[in-house]
Amino acid sequence: MAKLKLSKHALHEQLEQLKLYQRLLPSLDLKRRQLTMEVKNAQEEYTAAQSAIDTLETRIGEELPMLADKEFRLGGLVKLTSYKVIEQNVVGVKLPFLDSLECDVAGYSLLATPPWVDTLVQRLKDATEQRLRAEIAGERLNTLKIAVRRITQRVNLFEKILIPTAKQNIQKIRIFLGDAERANVVTSKLAKQKQQQQREAETEDVL
Repeated sequence: MAKLKLSKHALHEQLEQLKLYQRLLPSLDLKRRQLTMEVKNAQEEYTAAQSAIDTLETRIGEELPMLADKEFRLGGLVKLTSYKVIEQNVVGVKLPFLDSLECDVAGYSLLATPPWVDTLVQRLKDATEQRLRAEIAGERLNTLKIAVRRITQRVNLFEKILIPTAKQNIQKIRIFLGDAERANVVTSKLAKQKQQQQREAETEDVL
């Protein structure tokens, strides 16, 4: 760390830095509070997505109890083939957002398979989409948590280090300059007194 210069120019620089820090801090703190709220929302979305998966799986079990029968081999019936994730800007943070997805359904005979397979296909599609949404919701939550941690570090840097340090530096410089000014005044008075004494002595010599 550079040594603090005790001068009027350094005082001006410290005052300008303090103004800058105090001007930036409110916007940083506002962003921190906004991101904290977004983390709360993202946590709720992630919890809801996980709950939706559980609900859907329970629904499948209730609607299609026959799936427990090993006689039905329906693995690979629905497969996620592609999906598109776009960026969403939330309080300056880029977050993933599921824009679309496509599933491929394996061919099956409508005559050779039970009618409930159609329901199963739809439920598997729903489950595939919901799992993907839950995964992306988890990514959004983690990204926002990192953003909150970083902005909190910046707020703490301003509140606990930069602003207090600038104030301390200003106080040190002002004290130094004040002492120096008083010392100059004293020196000037002593010099005037000495000059006066010299003039008086010279006057006495003349007389």
